[in-house]
Amino acid sequence: MLANIIHKDKTYHIDLSKALDISLSLRGDAKNPVAWYLGAPVIEPVKDGDFIGKVSEGAAVNFNNVKFNPHAHGTHTECVGHISLEFHSINQTLKNFFFTAKLISVEPESWLEDFVITEEILRKHFQKDEAEALVIRTSPNYIEKRSRKYSNTNWPYLTEDGAIYLRNCGVQHLLIDLPSVDKEKDGGKLLAHKAFWNYPKNTRFDATITELVYVPNSIGDGNYLLNLQIASFENDAAPSKPVLYKI
Repeated sequence: MLANIIHKDKTYHIDLSKALDISLSLRGDAKNPVAWYLGAPVIEPVKDGDFIGKVSEGAAVNFNNVKFNPHAHGTHTECVGHISLEFHSINQTLKNFFFTAKLISVEPESWLEDFVITEEILRKHFQKDEAEALVIRTSPNYIEKRSRKYSNTNWPYLTEDGAIYLRNCGVQHLLIDLPSVDKEKDGGKLLAHKAFWNYPKNTRFDATITELVYVPNSIGDGNYLLNLQIASFENDAAPSKPVLYKI
């Protein structure tokens, strides 16, 4: 299905039948990706006395409880409320859902005991005002990312200068295939989060960060239209489903 999407007085021609989903689904088993030292999410039928909410157990419907953490168990989009003293809800922050986007693939470089995505790396792939959203795919890009256990792995991260560069380039929505844009154990500094949101001096309340996406190698680097949808949670973060459309 072909469609003309008018966004900021410019018309984009896209095929709605060719959606490129870059989200990770939530599973109630050990195959689900996990970060931040938690166990797997739980999806199980409600039990109340003799009642079990499962058709195969005699119920009329399947009726499951779901227990998970948005930050630890899958693709999620967060607002500055993730790090601010004051409460800010992603559901109240994100009011538009289509954005121009660029997908880039980067190879983090070794620095001391870490692997980092620096300003220098980003300058090679992205320039000022290229797009409203930036999707970062890190190399190597193995399919095991879909079920990886990230706790205590010291994953690659975005440096403070890299985050400042993206902010100055006009990136409003940053998406990355890691559990966090920051170092796993940084003593609570959260330098990349704070730099991207420009918190607390001149906070960008309308900017978002989406983490734990997964971009298959079959999707090429380049320009897309991004549809960023979230679950309607009144929380600092919510499960999300970013979808790319080739322009």
